[in-house]
Amino acid sequence: MPKQLTHYKTICISDCHLGTKGAQAELLNNFLKNHTCDNLFLLGDIIDGWKIQQNKWRWKQSHSNVVRRVLGMGKHGTHVVYVTGNHDEFLRPFVINHFDMGNIRIVNQYEYRSIDGDLYLLTHGDMFDGITRAAKWISFLGDKAYDVVLWINTHFNWWRHKMGFGYWSLSKYLKHKVKKAIDFVFEFEVTLTDYARKRGYDGVICGHIHTPEIKQINGMTYMNDGDWVESCSALVEHLDGRWEIIYWTEIKNDSTDTKQTGKKRIRNK
Repeated sequence: MPKQLTHYKTICISDCHLGTKGAQAELLNNFLKNHTCDNLFLLGDIIDGWKIQQNKWRWKQSHSNVVRRVLGMGKHGTHVVYVTGNHDEFLRPFVINHFDMGNIRIVNQYEYRSIDGDLYLLTHGDMFDGITRAAKWISFLGDKAYDVVLWINTHFNWWRHKMGFGYWSLSKYLKHKVKKAIDFVFEFEVTLTDYARKRGYDGVICGHIHTPEIKQINGMTYMNDGDWVESCSALVEHLDGRWEIIYWTEIKNDSTDTKQTGKKRIRNK
């Protein structure tokens, strides 16, 4: 008997960084395989163009599988929108209002009205990040430093596993300590929601800072779908209008229950 897939009105994902060692493409492909949706919003940094430019990219079969699955979803009726980010900014010069690649629409920003009637600005978020706007070379430096932290984290957890301990993310810990301070200085979330408010939106959905979140900021809804390097998270809109963050931390086999068992954050209106 065919397995019944979980269906959502909307799925938002970002920061997959396909083409890099850290991309969790197998988990992402498995997540998409186990869910269907009316709308799939890809909120930037899906492909890591920076690594391609540096000739340091690592493209695996699993990365191709993700691309094929997204194309297949678009072919079979899912409304797929690709919002460009800073790591895939090579697409931005081609976008005036939008352009279509087959069944995928590519834009720099997008707006979406939810089941509840709220109007959301969909953006990657890098243009609101004071670091990226102020000095692009700092972002490049941060990208390299992040790779080093991931390398250390991988080997550190190999030894933890050998000693019988669970997974601990050094990079996530460092990012929590450092990135939070940076966000405070540049007021990333406040700046983004203020921008959305002034343009008549009820909230904003973004990625970029790799930190899944659903919260209210000065009466505005702020939602971040996280990433597919560490948190392996997606933001979904249920058919009853609820928004939720799902963490997909292990491969779900066809013969097993596909319900996610990790932590979830649900916004109740």
